[in-house]
Amino acid sequence: MALTTDSRIESAPRAIDTPIISADSHITEPGWTYLDNIDPAFRDRAPFMTDEAGEGACFHVPGMSYKIHLGLHSAAGRQSDQLSMKGVPFEGLHRAGWDATARVEAQQADGVDGEVIYPSVGMLLCNHPDIDLKKAMFDAYNRWIAEYCAVAPDRLYGCGQTAARTIPEAISDLEAISAAGLRGVMLPGTPGPAYDGGPDYDDPAWDDFYTAAIDLGLVLSFHILTGENYKPRGPKLNTFMSIIRGNQDLIGTFVFGGVFDRVPDLKIVCVEADAGWVPHYSYRMDHAYNRHRNWLKSATLERRPSEYVEDHVKVTFQDDWSAFRMAEAGLLKPEQLMWANDYPHSDSTWPYSQGMLAEQTSALPEDARAKILGGNAVELYNLGDLFN
Repeated sequence: MALTTDSRIESAPRAIDTPIISADSHITEPGWTYLDNIDPAFRDRAPFMTDEAGEGACFHVPGMSYKIHLGLHSAAGRQSDQLSMKGVPFEGLHRAGWDATARVEAQQADGVDGEVIYPSVGMLLCNHPDIDLKKAMFDAYNRWIAEYCAVAPDRLYGCGQTAARTIPEAISDLEAISAAGLRGVMLPGTPGPAYDGGPDYDDPAWDDFYTAAIDLGLVLSFHILTGENYKPRGPKLNTFMSIIRGNQDLIGTFVFGGVFDRVPDLKIVCVEADAGWVPHYSYRMDHAYNRHRNWLKSATLERRPSEYVEDHVKVTFQDDWSAFRMAEAGLLKPEQLMWANDYPHSDSTWPYSQGMLAEQTSALPEDARAKILGGNAVELYNLGDLFN
């Protein structure tokens, strides 16, 4: 049974004795993230923060038509009637978003042993129209996040960013991200060459990039809100329902493009798009390939599309009770799923994750719970030495 909106189970004991890893958490970029770390040639166009009455803390990004307000990026633990995008001052944001020492305390408060760390503002910067500025912004972020995670490398597993401006440069970005001690890479929803009609992620031209990531031990992931925005109809709340579609499109791009046949060791992570929909989406991919591949273009696949999803695509989710039910029913393999608390964003289960997990995983076998709540992340991100 799903927890009702704003229902909380306080002071719950730890849900499981094995490692609990949030496979999707975030920092909240402070105002100096880009200004202090960007290439001097771009400093006059670096994103900067203001803290304005009525607006609260927000980033201004040259070349983007809107401000990026931080209220929802740091709303973990608040009741739904307290959520607001605007009007939250910087001092009202969770300090753990930019202070790594406070971050460890926040993890302990939620019973979490470590977190895979993603950006917040940086997600939206993936859609910046100036790819050269995007490259400079992402390089600046990588410098900042490496310093943040270095405070507690046993608990903070950072993901860097690449603008994927060109394929050779993207490989160089991987090398720099690895050298900085980061564990993964959040890719933009659309790579640079594809904006000008060049190769998209399914093109064999990207295979060397994927191989380089594998060789470096870097995990490639696609987070919601890092690609083209869909324009849903109806009430504004309906926009919330559309944000997973970009990730679904990317899964189809990799599977129908034959990427996993060409690079069989590649795994990708679909981040924060929930997971309960995956069995139906996998069925629909099988149906599309079986029935329609002769008139709709696709690579010739060696296996059913659903098998690639099972073996090559990890999905993260927070309180998606349907994902646990699908795992109980055998419609999702435990190995496909990685739980996350999404701290400090507005969808976070912090600081009540343990009670939620105890309730929602109670019917799962112990080995499946261990994999979903942390074991899969430990294996994927090569964290075994930290937990043996």
